[in-house]
Amino acid sequence: MLDTMETLCCLDGVSGSEDEVRDYILERAMPFADEIRTDPMGNLMIFKKGDASPSRRVMLCAHMDEVGLMVTGITEEGYLHFDTCGGIDRRVLIGKRVFVGAMRTMGVVGSKAIHLTTAEQRKTLPKLSDMYIDIGAPDRKAAEALVSLGDTVAFDDAVIRFGDGFIKAKAIDDRVGCATMLELIESQLPCDCWFAFTVQEEVGCRGAMIAARSIEPETALILETTTAADIPGVEGAARVCCLGQGVVIPFMDKGTIYDKTLYATLGRLAEENNIPWQTKTRIAGGTDASAVQRSGRGVQVAALSVPVRNIHSPASVAKISECEDQYRLARLFLQEMAK
Repeated sequence: MLDTMETLCCLDGVSGSEDEVRDYILERAMPFADEIRTDPMGNLMIFKKGDASPSRRVMLCAHMDEVGLMVTGITEEGYLHFDTCGGIDRRVLIGKRVFVGAMRTMGVVGSKAIHLTTAEQRKTLPKLSDMYIDIGAPDRKAAEALVSLGDTVAFDDAVIRFGDGFIKAKAIDDRVGCATMLELIESQLPCDCWFAFTVQEEVGCRGAMIAARSIEPETALILETTTAADIPGVEGAARVCCLGQGVVIPFMDKGTIYDKTLYATLGRLAEENNIPWQTKTRIAGGTDASAVQRSGRGVQVAALSVPVRNIHSPASVAKISECEDQYRLARLFLQEMAK
């Protein structure tokens, strides 16, 4: 499970450019799949038979895309202007190593040196328009030989295990969900299940809407990550959730009120199997559940999320045991669906 997640995190899949991630998942899943679908958006949908046929059509869902940047301009000096793909706090950008386009041209995000700024400018965070990507090109012509307008830009792909069972990587959101589903596909399942690996979640849950219309699930489990603010200076409910306190089973976020029966079922399964779990203490964020829930005639949805610090950054941090527990609870959920 962990090796799969690390491999997936190292792949580049900024929203709209998920090909590398999809190709890897498809290559591994193909020998185990009973049916495979794709669509013009790039969603990958895999059906696998299990030991039982549930009375309701079940779907597990995780998104392949990650937040990143997109090239919007090239200066005469060979620097790149850019905008964001997905919700990124621009404070995390300056000084970071990135890879641009399919050729993975290395670059560094920079801004005006502090000694060249005014006292007033030093009070505020530089705008995106005041930042640039330096790819080491001497001029526009040299830069244009390496990159093009519209190229996506991914963060540095270094994965590090550290401390007391922690992992740092970019794209933990949501390669952990993809890893959970891939590991399930490669195993013997308790029941028949559809697996939707979706695109463009970070820019509006666009792929999930199309995938859900194709599969027409009646019950869906969204495998995700969620923001953990358990850091110095943040107290109480504002922490949302905490690493080390278990997988998050949300009852509501900004896009979805989750099914109460499924919420209770997941909590019960966790407790019966000694899997630590928690819920969010602040209504925030959203997942593909919002699109899935509103598809077709309506879908019964639940979610299992791994708490992540520094989410949507190249230094996202998760607890390894909670990544593994997401897999354990997802399998227990399928066992429940088989009854």
